[in-house]
Order: sequence, then structure tokens, then C-alpha cells
Amino acid sequence: MSDKREVFVSVDVETSGPIPGEFSLLSIGACSVFNPEKTFTCKLKPITSAFDPKALEVAGLSMEELAKLGLEPPSAMSGFSQWLDSLIERDDSIVFVGFNAPFDWSFVNYYFHRFLGENPFGFTALDIKALYMGATGCSWHDTRSSKIAEHLKPTLTGTHDALRDAQYQAEIFRLIWCNFIAIHRD
Repeated sequence: MSDKREVFVSVDVETSGPIPGEFSLLSIGACSVFNPEKTFTCKLKPITSAFDPKALEVAGLSMEELAKLGLEPPSAMSGFSQWLDSLIERDDSIVFVGFNAPFDWSFVNYYFHRFLGENPFGFTALDIKALYMGATGCSWHDTRSSKIAEHLKPTLTGTHDALRDAQYQAEIFRLIWCNFIAIHRD
């Protein structure tokens, strides 16, 4: 077991479509899992004009509005990186946590590498769905957020606002951690 302190950060994104590069990262929301009042959020200018109308509808975002009011991606990613740095000390390890982490991490990873040259999270992400499945022995079908919420009874709900969803995910993670993981640690 490592002596490095691990800082878990819940991250949620809203995008214009299913894959980075061809579609844009439009909104980032993040919070420290165990200190959810420590937050970061921003909206970004699109890097392409491609979009899936359903993706924009779900998030309530407008490509035109974001093109005018969103942050330039290098500035957004620099701000996100600086916020992440504020959460950790020199030898700490920062851990990306997401609900369906492969999707969110793929956009964050792409944007960090494209605009800053490196990803502060490294090449890994902790997926809450997989953690829940492993902790409970449930089926993959039962890792939907509605099923997990039914079982764990979080006080927050998902809204498709990146910051609120990051805080909701953090609560789900803490409930899994407290109910299944922490009780088995030495």
C-alpha cells in the first residue's frame, strides 16, 4: 500500500457529441470528493461546429452562445489544472473519479493534452459504476444511476449541469466508500 495521499476529484462534462476531437467539450464541473464545497466549473468555446442535437438538448447548452461567452479551451484547461494543483501537496496523487468515467475522462484527457501538453490526472480514471459493481456484486445493468440511487439514497440528484452532477457523483462515491470500501480497510 502506498503512503501517498490520494485526492479523489469527481469530474463531469457536457459535450457536443460522443467523441473528443470531432466534437467539443462544452462544460466541466469538478469537486473534491471528500470536500465537495471545493469546486471548479467552466464553459468552453466549441472547437468544432459538429454537434448532436440530443447532447445539446440534454445539457441545455447552445453552440452559438458558447462561441461568444465560453472560455478559450487553453484558458479553461489552464484554470482547471491550477484548481487541481490547489487541492494537492507535493507528493499527493490526484485521482479522476467519474460516473461512466471512460467518457468524461476521454474528453478531459484529449483537451489537457491538446491544449496544455499533459493531463494532471495521468492515464487513469476511477469509474463509479465499476466500483459499485465490484462492491455489491450486482450486474452491469444495475449500475445505472437510477438503480444506484434507489439503493444508496443520495440527497442530491443528477441534473445535466456539470458541476451539480460532479457533486452528485461525489456523494454516490462517498456512499459506496462508506458503506462498502471503508469498512473493509485496515
